Amino acid sequence: MTDVANKLWGFCHTLRHDGIDYGDYIEQITYLLFLKMADEKELSLPNGTDWGHLRQHSGTDLSDAYVDALRTLGKQPGILGDIYSGAQSRFSNPVNLKKLISLIDETDWTSLDVDVKAAAFEGLLERAASEGKKGAGQYFTPRLVIQAIVRCMKPDPRVSKDVKIGDPACGTGGFLVCAYEWLLDETKGSLDRAIAKRVRTATYYGDDLVARPRRLALMNLYLHQVEPHIGGNDSIYDPPGPERFDVVLTNPPFGTRGANQAPVRDDFVIETSNKQLNFIQHVQTILKPGGRAAVVVPDNVLFSDQAGDVFKVLMEDCDLHTVLRLPRGTFSPYSPGTKTNVIFFTKGRPTEQLWIYDGRANVPGITKTGRPLTSAHFAAFEACFGADPYGRAKRQESDSVDDRWRSFALDAVKQRDYNLDGLKWLRDDEDDEEVGEPAELIASAQSELSLALETLSSMRALLEHAVVRDV
Repeated sequence: MTDVANKLWGFCHTLRHDGIDYGDYIEQITYLLFLKMADEKELSLPNGTDWGHLRQHSGTDLSDAYVDALRTLGKQPGILGDIYSGAQSRFSNPVNLKKLISLIDETDWTSLDVDVKAAAFEGLLERAASEGKKGAGQYFTPRLVIQAIVRCMKPDPRVSKDVKIGDPACGTGGFLVCAYEWLLDETKGSLDRAIAKRVRTATYYGDDLVARPRRLALMNLYLHQVEPHIGGNDSIYDPPGPERFDVVLTNPPFGTRGANQAPVRDDFVIETSNKQLNFIQHVQTILKPGGRAAVVVPDNVLFSDQAGDVFKVLMEDCDLHTVLRLPRGTFSPYSPGTKTNVIFFTKGRPTEQLWIYDGRANVPGITKTGRPLTSAHFAAFEACFGADPYGRAKRQESDSVDDRWRSFALDAVKQRDYNLDGLKWLRDDEDDEEVGEPAELIASAQSELSLALETLSSMRALLEHAVVRDV
């Protein structure tokens, strides 16, 4: 975390006594930071909403001016209105609001290097997710996981004039940011002016149903000099928009909350209330022919009720060429007990051979401090994946009995009724020897209970459907 972020984060502890939680704090920083940078760039804003206007007030006058400014800005068109839509002040003590304004005012943000600004904001996001813990994993994916996926997928918008990169569950925008950072690294920051404009204004798309992560994603990308298209749609229950994507990178929210009925969508071949399975079907829909995707899914998605049906359809329409089993605790401390995978597929050709990399068996579980996630956890997988982002690089198994990289012909998958979780070959001594930390055990139990509830919900829906039909 940068010095700037450390300074801002330090003030968060003061605000905790004012009833402002970590997420609220980062959201308020977003509102004020945008106004500060607009002032530095001498951008025109509606009367009574600019930085200079707020800075000259104090006490209850400042509180009133801030509330009025948020309300006015939320009605503006474009990214301004998107960031401030539904914005509310969380400050009950105007002294604390004045202090935060003063802290932000100490830095000339537009003079900072883009990387510094972006790192400061992302540092705050990561710290808030880590400290808040509960629910954070729903919209915050560990950066090292994202970077490994992006390096494999190579989301390059230069290959044609209409490349679109999307995340239908974008959270705070981590996948989209890393996709853009990958491009900057590949080009050393040198892009033709026309290409650069298209890349920054017409390439990166996302959706998030929850207002807070959506506005944080907008700010996160704005600080990276990207003007994204981030909608507030429900990717599962709302009809899909007209955009189709060359690359989809996403980590749909875990759990079954809100998944009490199957969405009514003609493009979903399998009717299920399982959110993750529906996200897989949604990604199939929004990919262009020849488009590719990487999707983070929990273990239960690989074997839960109707999973086999969904993966059968997926493997008929797409080349599901690779599955990566992530180490235990990859999402610590957000969802420490959730076992997760990444599935990689390309739309437009059927699956003939599935490769699985087991990065979990006999790998010590990830913890926040003692055994943190590192890039070394993904180095061997990236080498096995190869240089082709479509999964067509020449691949070879090892003769070693403990090799983590193995292929399965389509017939072997069919024999297991498309239960991908059953495709295991390494004995995991960790299951016998490592009991796990209490938080991991609780989270694992919650995951199992969620799966059971999900199955019961599906059974109830089927029974209700049968009763209606008989009547």
